[in-house]
Amino acid sequence: MNILNRLFKIGQSEAHAAVNQLEDPIKMTEQGLRDLRQDLDKSLHGLAEVKAMVIRARNESEAARTKAADYENKAVLLLQRAHRGELDAAEADRLAGEALVKKAENEAHATRAAADQTKFEQSAAQMDQNVQTLKSTISQWENELKTLKARVTVSTATININKQLAQLDSSGTVALLERMKEKVAVQEALAESYGQIAQESKSVDAEIDKALGSTGTTKAAADLQALKSKLGLAGQ
Repeated sequence: MNILNRLFKIGQSEAHAAVNQLEDPIKMTEQGLRDLRQDLDKSLHGLAEVKAMVIRARNESEAARTKAADYENKAVLLLQRAHRGELDAAEADRLAGEALVKKAENEAHATRAAADQTKFEQSAAQMDQNVQTLKSTISQWENELKTLKARVTVSTATININKQLAQLDSSGTVALLERMKEKVAVQEALAESYGQIAQESKSVDAEIDKALGSTGTTKAAADLQALKSKLGLAGQ
């Protein structure tokens, strides 16, 4: 069957596709799905036509059997009228015979239509089975296509992330960070050392001022008194 051959080709192309070229099986699967949907549309159209033939054959068979029964009733009426003297016996026999011929023709037509109906019903059943197989296959391939696309998305994202990580290592970014850390550490140590030197200088000056604090104050008072005496302001 062409459908099975197509499915085999799709599966074969996917089996032989390279792992790093996942776009190919996706495209093949999408094309396969489009072909299957076209086949499904054709099968549905054909199934509808065959079912219509079943209906027509059944209607023809029923109509022919109805006509056959009607011709038989007419033949009976003709013979009854001839028996009552309402119709010439010879004419009644002739017309009744014609009616029976028509009855036989319609019965034969009904039999042929019934046989056609049976044949069409068998064809419709087979086509309906094919349609169900197509629907099931399409559903299966659609689900597999969704899974395949999801896998492609995940694998592509993983490849990009791993590639970025690899490029970071190869570009020496880690080494740059280490050198930057070392430079910052040197600057922090240098700042701390300057802070210690400044603190030590302030501490020495404070100790000196503290040690000379009282002596400096006494000398300043003596100098003030000498200046007042020189200016004649000692009494004040």
